[in-house]
Amino acid sequence: MDVGHKKALLVIDDDKKLCRLIREYLEPLGYEVSMRHTGPEGLEAALEGGYEAVILDVMMPGMDGFDVLRELRKKSNVPVLMLTAMGEEPDRIVGLEIGADDYLPKTFSTRELLARLRAVTRRSHLVEPAGEPEPEALSLGDLRIDEGTHVATQAEEVLDLTALEFAILGSLLRARGRVKTREALIEEVSERKFDVFDRSIDVHISALRKKLGDDAKAPRYIRTIRAVGYQLIDPNRVL
Repeated sequence: MDVGHKKALLVIDDDKKLCRLIREYLEPLGYEVSMRHTGPEGLEAALEGGYEAVILDVMMPGMDGFDVLRELRKKSNVPVLMLTAMGEEPDRIVGLEIGADDYLPKTFSTRELLARLRAVTRRSHLVEPAGEPEPEALSLGDLRIDEGTHVATQAEEVLDLTALEFAILGSLLRARGRVKTREALIEEVSERKFDVFDRSIDVHISALRKKLGDDAKAPRYIRTIRAVGYQLIDPNRVL
């Protein structure tokens, strides 16, 4: 897919009017917006690759957004922003659990859409702008991330992380054993203000734990500090 310097974006939604509105808003801002109106067509297009991000509706006939995301995550870590009906918290939680990077209620404003889109794509960029400091490699115990190559490893085995999971692990590593509050984590990795009812960071932490083979009840890597946040610990520490 050759779109020059434009950022390629895929919108999968059976609401054709909404798709056109998203395209009309984003294209003047430097996005090249492709649209698919069924789950299978959207999945096929997403798997072809070349997209900065995918905007994916939950409610579609036949193959819904959850099914599309499950299949997509088997082969791709492209950032995914899910559209959910207003007030449908279970939809948001399920989407995050199966690999969505963030969610947006269908009552979104164009400003909120752009902010969320920029946040989920910024974390997946591998190349730093010219003149920026060299990204650092961070490690603790057998965990290591290289922010320059966007590679995370555990005992020298590459971890298959989404952009948001990579960002969370990086944030915890940079804290070097200090506790990171939920508020600090969500504002750093999602670039939005913390909402006391927003449990998205907890879902991402849960997914990250699974990939690390960690147990919340007897943690080797990520410790929960009740009512505060999370702390990365050295799995080789002496108890």
